[in-house]
Amino acid sequence: MKKTLYSLSLFILLLALAACGTATNEDNNTAGDEAEAVKLVVGASNVPHAEILEEAIPLLAEKGIELEIVPFQDYILPNRALADKEIDANYFQHIPYLEAQIADNGYDFVNAGGIHIEPIGVYSKKYKSLDELPEGALIIMSNSVADHGRILTMLQTEGLITLKEGIDTTTATIDDIVDNPKNLEFKADVDAGYLPQVYNNDEGDAVLINTNYAIDAGLNPKEDSIALEGSESPYVNIITVRTGDENRSEIQTLVEVLRSEQIQNFILEKYEGAVVPVSE
Repeated sequence: MKKTLYSLSLFILLLALAACGTATNEDNNTAGDEAEAVKLVVGASNVPHAEILEEAIPLLAEKGIELEIVPFQDYILPNRALADKEIDANYFQHIPYLEAQIADNGYDFVNAGGIHIEPIGVYSKKYKSLDELPEGALIIMSNSVADHGRILTMLQTEGLITLKEGIDTTTATIDDIVDNPKNLEFKADVDAGYLPQVYNNDEGDAVLINTNYAIDAGLNPKEDSIALEGSESPYVNIITVRTGDENRSEIQTLVEVLRSEQIQNFILEKYEGAVVPVSE
């Protein structure tokens, strides 16, 4: 009888230990799953970049990536932060600007993938079309040299100026204008972030404003501009990372999610053509 009770007690004890062991393993596995979540810190302009990233947060979470967004108000600090390893990537610039920044600052950065295009717009409180611009009209644009070729190419497409034949339009400057029928004057010493304020102050006859700053200032590029860059623009906004990090699985996943149908549809619906997905 004692032997039977002893065997029974031993059996119960073993069951209890097994249960505890299973619970411990489950707890350890749960902790392990949580530990597998990767944190990704991305610097971005407020609009539209940070808004697009916000939309991607739950999609990335499903793939084990915790996204932290660091907002920036200018075009200089996001690259400095990336170089200083304060962030893992940034999302605010197009390829010509990145190339200019690398040339000027020696950054060891690469393009991890294009996401969208922000057509640059011409805004005027005095005129309703480019055709109405008078002789000697003052055109105000940003001091970002990387945008000058883009702006001048747009004005050439609209028939306002002609650039030197055979030049690389992405690097064109005001000095490359060979025909200027209306004798337009150009002012290019304003920080891009202040252009909406220049427009609101009714300075100049026309102001060229980057879409992200226009939207952030409450302007609707489709309705408020008197001319808008075409969707064929090569100035794709990209995810930028330090060289080598483009191979990190979480960076590749970030680009895949931002190019997903769900995010691309969000861009189309929210910005109504003022921001154009790369798939368009």
